[in-house]
Amino acid sequence: MNSNLELSAPPEEDSAAKPVAADEQAATETPTIQTAPASVPAPEPASPPARADAEDEDDEEEDDDEADPAEAGLDEAVLGAEAALAAAEAEDAAEARGEEVEEVPTILEPEPEPTPDERALHAPHVRPTGEPAEIDPDELDPDALKVVLRLHQHGHQAYMVGGCVRDLLLGRKPKDFDIATSATPNEVRGIFRNCRLIGRRFRLAHVYFKGGKIIEVSTFRANPTELEAAANGGEDDGEGEDLLITHDNVFGTAQQDARRRDFTINGLFYDVAEGRVIDYVRGRRDLDERFIRTIGDPEVRMREDPVRILRAVRFAAKLELDIESRTYAAMEGAVEDLPRCAPARLLEETFRLIRGGVSAPALKLLDALDALKILLPPVNAYLKQHGKEGEKTFYAFAEALDRRVSAGEPLDDAILLAMLLIPISRSTGPEESQDGGRPSVSQVVEDLLADFVQSARLPRRIAERCRMLLLAQRTLTGERRRRSAAFKRHPLFSEALTVFEMTVEATGENREQLEAWKAGEVPQPRAAASADGDASDAGGQRKRRRRRRRRRPSSSGGSGEDAGSGPDAGDA
Repeated sequence: MNSNLELSAPPEEDSAAKPVAADEQAATETPTIQTAPASVPAPEPASPPARADAEDEDDEEEDDDEADPAEAGLDEAVLGAEAALAAAEAEDAAEARGEEVEEVPTILEPEPEPTPDERALHAPHVRPTGEPAEIDPDELDPDALKVVLRLHQHGHQAYMVGGCVRDLLLGRKPKDFDIATSATPNEVRGIFRNCRLIGRRFRLAHVYFKGGKIIEVSTFRANPTELEAAANGGEDDGEGEDLLITHDNVFGTAQQDARRRDFTINGLFYDVAEGRVIDYVRGRRDLDERFIRTIGDPEVRMREDPVRILRAVRFAAKLELDIESRTYAAMEGAVEDLPRCAPARLLEETFRLIRGGVSAPALKLLDALDALKILLPPVNAYLKQHGKEGEKTFYAFAEALDRRVSAGEPLDDAILLAMLLIPISRSTGPEESQDGGRPSVSQVVEDLLADFVQSARLPRRIAERCRMLLLAQRTLTGERRRRSAAFKRHPLFSEALTVFEMTVEATGENREQLEAWKAGEVPQPRAAASADGDASDAGGQRKRRRRRRRRRPSSSGGSGEDAGSGPDAGDA
């Protein structure tokens, strides 16, 4: 379901360095919740300046369409949306600042020049046995290599770990390189001047390089469940016990660090000095057999952290691997424990599925596991209600999104979320604004966004942008007729058009309208009768609506009253 919405939380990561992603992300986007249950909060948009000449306009206005209360907020947002979104973003950042990340100067000191001894450090292409290194050093990130070698120079063990090793062995380019070491966080900070510590649940070191690049360094840690079992002096099968991990701030050895990870394919270490892969958990075998398998008893591992269900789904979809049968059975049994996890972690892992360009296969697998009812209830209800046809429609949208993401197009998290919610919004229809308030998308979507903000720490700006993108789709299709100049000035017009383009790709509908918008033109509105009988005439021209006259005082006192009480007053 980290901007990019960088929502994160402490899921176990591809490497040793991801257990507190939520802590890190919260420092930039975690809001304090103050939302009404049925709508996503947003600062009031600035009202457009009053126009004296408009008040005195007489019978009709050729360039004005009929007033539409359900979309009045969209027009007003043309002038106020930028300020409103900026205010929401500033509020998100202000409320999240300062707890999880150690205070450091805004501008970090430059790294010193390497010493002669350090300059001589390198990763060999040939192992001591005379065989070539198992991973070509030229494929390793040079900054990550620098961190590992400097830790070696100071007498610490240090390995590249997790996802980067897995991806390189699969012939893929890693997204990032993480490092695990025997050095404590404070020792790492003492070695690197451009370093700060983050995290509440488990301290991590971030080493900074040019261009804002970060190499994450974690200290070897142990699985607290195993340590507690050892302390009790016997084996424990975990039956009848609450195995959910709520703390894991326990340092350990390299082997313990490998064993406490979730899946065997993520438990591989790479020793750059020796040019060899260290495999304590038989992860190489599972990579060769293309299996996802938990380290240890799958029932216990899934009960320790049910978020591993989502991680297994993501790896299966992203790497095109199969989930080993016992692991899959344990995932099915642990779905009921998902609500016990922090909502922010669940939302972040859901977003990671979407950001990875594998939302269609991942969501199909989550649906098979019956996990969508917890992660995305409106999507689950839509699929159940509309059957095979609903599935076909929904996954057509997901596949259109995946193609864009896989092509490398940068998409904001609001766009990603909007694409998954459009089928639901289209099927339920819009809801008119109440009591003169802002326009609303379908109530189930409003409720979902409000819940994400309240319980899952979805930044307000993303929820509000998603709402506005969904509202704009009806204008782009011609279902609502708005002033074209105002609509095209809307700060989210470009993103709304991107969503519309993917919608056209998914459904094959409204291609003419899309081409017109892309060419800078305004497509003709759909010729359809409105609820009060207003329809397009035979020539395709829209019938002009009379603008309601402003009531003006008169000497007789009668004409002003009649102007506001006639049978057409409510049609203005």
